[in-house]
Amino acid sequence: MNARVLAFYLPQFHPIPENDQWYGKGFTEWTNVGKAKPLFRGHYQPQVPADLGYYDLRVPETREEQAAMAKEYGVHAFCYWHYWFGDSKRLLERPFNEVLRSGKPNFPFCLAWANHSWKGIYNGVKTKESLIEQTYGGRTDYEHHFYELLPAFRDERYVKVDGKPFFMVFAPLEIPDSKEFIDYWQELAHQNGLKGIHFVAHTYRPDWVDKLLDLGYDAVNVVRLFEYQRVGLSFFRKVVNKINREALKHGFWCQYKDAMQYSSGKEDEREDVYPTIVPNWDHSPRTGRFGAIMKGSTPKLFQKHVEQVLRSVSKKTDEHQIVILKSWNEWAEGNYMEPDLKFGRGYLEALKQAYDNR
Repeated sequence: MNARVLAFYLPQFHPIPENDQWYGKGFTEWTNVGKAKPLFRGHYQPQVPADLGYYDLRVPETREEQAAMAKEYGVHAFCYWHYWFGDSKRLLERPFNEVLRSGKPNFPFCLAWANHSWKGIYNGVKTKESLIEQTYGGRTDYEHHFYELLPAFRDERYVKVDGKPFFMVFAPLEIPDSKEFIDYWQELAHQNGLKGIHFVAHTYRPDWVDKLLDLGYDAVNVVRLFEYQRVGLSFFRKVVNKINREALKHGFWCQYKDAMQYSSGKEDEREDVYPTIVPNWDHSPRTGRFGAIMKGSTPKLFQKHVEQVLRSVSKKTDEHQIVILKSWNEWAEGNYMEPDLKFGRGYLEALKQAYDNR
């Protein structure tokens, strides 16, 4: 069995009233993508979509095309970002709800709870205040949350691990009563005929794996995207980056090939750790010169990175050979697999070639 690649999927490609109010009428992720400007010579901005164009996720045909493309190149499932802010408040739920109700596309999926407040500064609004706060309402709200998602958990397309629906939590340490939340959902799952929930904690810190497992999570998704910045940068490089950001207004950047040297570790070989593959990163469409930028990513370098991560999971049991792809369509983070005008389907072909080389 090949490793199952689960790709993060951003639903913010359709307008909603809240974004209209905060950012202006018609705002979607494409707004940031389209207005992006290069910050230094050779900086690839704006990044322009190719095959799928500037799509709207309210269109069923778009969702079908995405799924067909993902399947063709070896992506096993989409992991939709799910926004539940407490007190039954959801945002950006329409694309996933339509996938669930319609039964189309017939392509596996799972959910990742993006449990964080929304800050306007990440989309160009000059305020440090939250536009909407993430809250935790305790047992009653956890129950409402579970039953809101129960139809998805029961869907035959939903990704399961050890017979249990896969559910990721973006910021596990932010939940004040994390263990109680997990225990209660497990209880509700059994009451409703499920074997349980396969809870996965998301973290950027590989040294936090055991701490997160102790809270009751079944596995940990480790993202080493910023590990090079955290432990690999020399003092000189840190000074240069500060000059680039504050004096030259070039943004914080590093070479993709340097960052990818830290993209895999011994933890990835554990049954309860799911590593991450990253095609590229450029946050400047959202945050300008304050955004982290990787330079020099190519499909060839990405293929090498994928092959390394696939080797790290190859000795696990089939059920736990899981790799998280960050991401399918995070265009305003320069973090996407969908074709663009510069590379075409190059990153998709690199993923498929990495599979074929196993």
